[in-house]
Amino acid sequence: MMTEAEPEYDDVHMRFLELLWGDGYLSPGGPAEVDRVLDRFEIQGKDMLDIGCGSGGITLHIARRFEPRTITGFDVEKPVITEATRRAREAGLSDRVFFVQASPGRLPFENGSFDVVFSKDAMIHISDKDAIFADIFRVLRPGGIFAASDWLIGHDNEPSQDMKDYVEAEGLSFGMASPKRYRDAMTKAGFTDIRTESRNAWYREEARRELNRLQDELYEQAVALTSEAFVEKNLRTWRAMQKVLDSGEHCPTHLSATKPRA
Repeated sequence: MMTEAEPEYDDVHMRFLELLWGDGYLSPGGPAEVDRVLDRFEIQGKDMLDIGCGSGGITLHIARRFEPRTITGFDVEKPVITEATRRAREAGLSDRVFFVQASPGRLPFENGSFDVVFSKDAMIHISDKDAIFADIFRVLRPGGIFAASDWLIGHDNEPSQDMKDYVEAEGLSFGMASPKRYRDAMTKAGFTDIRTESRNAWYREEARRELNRLQDELYEQAVALTSEAFVEKNLRTWRAMQKVLDSGEHCPTHLSATKPRA
């Protein structure tokens, strides 16, 4: 994983992704995709954790839309937590929206701190799936819900050359695993009611639209916010990603599970 000294999502990267995905969003789909993950759960009045909260847009959307009693956004990178804290303060939500930064490792929360644990496309950065799901289970109260989306690989075999090329193009700390690997880790942690739902078909087309926008209507604005070299690097990344989305090897997936009451 990344270290505090080497943030992967610095100000330049944040500006670029927010131009593409929306203010405060460092993953695709906007509010609609967040709502699709959470709509079937009762969240109002609950205490909630957002793992890998990034620059806070999703956390603030959840606070407004689902009205948890509290929501705590957690991330290992200081630049995004600084930005998220600013957004919460300016939105007047600092009384129930909190942001915490800590080094990679055990979640910095007491046992049984939350009713709901959420994450949006952030657990890909955590290679040890057994450890993270055991830790999520630990911080949930009995009867608590885990609900997330993440970027998965569609199989347990050696990644294809196209997938290796894509991961290299991203240049980020990816620890991709299969749906089976996620289910096994959740089961081992003690979760029940485990569900997985592939979102490959949706993101395959969404990513194609993102690529077209980056090449055309957003190109000059993206260059002005970052640099031509940065934008060209990301265009190469999106083209590499499109190959593994089209093949089905890259499969964004919704995940959910329950911590038993007994």
